[in-house]
Amino acid sequence: MAQFDFKSLSPDTIIDGLESAGFSVDSGLLALNSYENRVYQFHDENLTKYVTKFYRPQRWELAQIQEEHTFSFELDEQELPIVAPLKKNGTSLFEHQGYHFAVFPCRGGRIFEVDNLDQLEWMGRFVGRIHAVAAQKPFEYRPSFNTDEMLYQASDIIKQSGFVPQGLLKPFFTILEQVIDMAASQYQVKQQIRLHGDCHAGNILWRDEGPHFVDLDDCRMGPAIQDLWMMLSGDRQQQLLQIDTLLMGYEEFFSFESSQLTLIESLRTMRVVNYMAWLCKRWQDPAFPRNFPWFNTEKYWEQQILMLKEQMWALQQPALSLSPT
Repeated sequence: MAQFDFKSLSPDTIIDGLESAGFSVDSGLLALNSYENRVYQFHDENLTKYVTKFYRPQRWELAQIQEEHTFSFELDEQELPIVAPLKKNGTSLFEHQGYHFAVFPCRGGRIFEVDNLDQLEWMGRFVGRIHAVAAQKPFEYRPSFNTDEMLYQASDIIKQSGFVPQGLLKPFFTILEQVIDMAASQYQVKQQIRLHGDCHAGNILWRDEGPHFVDLDDCRMGPAIQDLWMMLSGDRQQQLLQIDTLLMGYEEFFSFESSQLTLIESLRTMRVVNYMAWLCKRWQDPAFPRNFPWFNTEKYWEQQILMLKEQMWALQQPALSLSPT
């Protein structure tokens, strides 16, 4: 199977795989919004809904996927609202025709409201509880948030892709190199724990009983602030109020080292540089030109130069600081 290749993953292959793992499929497959993996909803003869995730080939090693599942089970055992994969005969990771997949209960919900302070405090308690469990032991196989992979290697992927227009090569890579060097110098991490890793509003579903995560696909080792900063929005004053609110709930369950606030902009830089590299790396997947038609145009790369200049400015500003208690 070619690297990152989903070409042979037909609906029949998916259904055959699910049935071979002991799941009955009594409906069609409803494709859900996922680009990295292939994710589908289906129901059985009892109209019980499930979600199956077919992992992108060669993205993660099997031990890394299993570690994601084990983390889910640990959190679920502590009655945290994480949707853990289902097991059949003690197994949660299945294989069919070279594809590895998992099946989850279907859990819906509303999108988390980042400007709702009550929800933010609740999210702070939720993440604090997760981190209290996560800090008990490290990942053995999952990677960490690190500057080599997430800044320098990502920059190399962009260079090697050949997607940056010839006339923009110098201005783009000049500002990219400056931003990367500054972010790398600021990313000084003292303590790392297991993290959700991709804790933004789109990955948080809200029900009447509170929030829950449906996936830990991007879990890694890293600083605790990584699971908090993406819930901040607005201007500096709004963000100060939001981080105070988040940490009010968080510190009921786990202590937070305030020096980690200096890592926010370097982590943001990792995210934006990785996003560009990810699009370059995945562009041969037919799903990407279809869903990201604005990528790989001259206007896109011009916008990235402006975004990187703004990020350079942000890296030079004083970090957020907590209000005195």
